Amino acid sequence: MPTPHIRPARLDDEEALGLLDRAVWSPLHAVQPRPEQPYEPFFSERDPAQDCLVAELDGVLASYLRLGTATSLACNAHVRVIRGLAVAEEARGHGVARTLLRAAGEEARRQGARRITLRVLAHNTAARKLYESEGFVVEGTLPEEFFLDGAYVDDVFMGRSLSAA
Repeated sequence: MPTPHIRPARLDDEEALGLLDRAVWSPLHAVQPRPEQPYEPFFSERDPAQDCLVAELDGVLASYLRLGTATSLACNAHVRVIRGLAVAEEARGHGVARTLLRAAGEEARRQGARRITLRVLAHNTAARKLYESEGFVVEGTLPEEFFLDGAYVDDVFMGRSLSAA
């Protein structure tokens, strides 16, 4: 597997990112229902292209990570939040998500952030192990926050400092 090339998303990535997002949809990580036509745009006012990093393998878009501000409050401007991470099935297990997470940390630091946070569903063991291996720790849990695929699922908050990396 080639080394992932990480770059900022571009507006012309809209179609490929939408296809990827729909292809990887799963109740393992999604709290929204399965996407149906007509599909929502991938980029929006809340999730603009400039807040998205993509990973390419041999020039093919294989993954994305949405990185945004936690809130619009000035007193919270030092925190970035990962709002989404998806990896194409054929690219999984080859370090693509890890490379994107590291790039997101670098980008967050470049933006002046001191912390980075995310939310993950408790039953998504693979994602939780990846985040923990990259220095994220559980900072809180909302028990039975979601009812997904016939079961109640905890919402887990994780975060890490960007000060000492």
